[in-house]
Amino acid sequence: MKPTRTRSTSEKSRLQLLHQYYSYTGFYDFIWSAIKTALPYIVAFIAAIFITNQFVDINASLVALTEILPVFGVLSFFYLSETILGLIPPEIFIAWAGKMASPWYFLTILAGLSYFGGLTSYCLGLIFTKIPSVHRYLEVKMKKQLKNSKKWGGFLIIIGALLPVPFAISCMTAGIIKFPFKSVMIYGSLRILRIFIYGFIIFNVL
Repeated sequence: MKPTRTRSTSEKSRLQLLHQYYSYTGFYDFIWSAIKTALPYIVAFIAAIFITNQFVDINASLVALTEILPVFGVLSFFYLSETILGLIPPEIFIAWAGKMASPWYFLTILAGLSYFGGLTSYCLGLIFTKIPSVHRYLEVKMKKQLKNSKKWGGFLIIIGALLPVPFAISCMTAGIIKFPFKSVMIYGSLRILRIFIYGFIIFNVL
């Protein structure tokens, strides 16, 4: 009688196959390459924020800005932030929405602005590729990286949409590698989910 495969053995086999697939398709190399490329910029940005924060309370300044600006000004500032690099934490604006008379209404607006800000960043990425020097650099020196990026671009969008990393940068990168816009719209919609989850948490803490 042939022995029955246990559930753990079956799961182990699936994980091994998945590992082999990612190895053969270059997924691990792509992730490592992306980390190596982004790490110096991330470290430099964190260092800059840390040094600046020694002289100016950045969070307090941003909170004060949301209190000074009118509603339209805050929403416009948030859209620009979510379009250009997206370095300002959206949690500050979510907390602002929580203090409004209709917090979920304004949270919905923030979610939409964040999503469309990412799509705008994608379009900016496409525009950058039309610059001759950028185009030559991508086609010659980044050819291999672009091939893997196009294959795993959806992963980048999902990471940018759900995790506390700049969503705009992920979308702009997708535009530079000319990742399908329809896929960006689908994967990027997870950004709306993240804004609502964070809103639910922050509203219950405030």
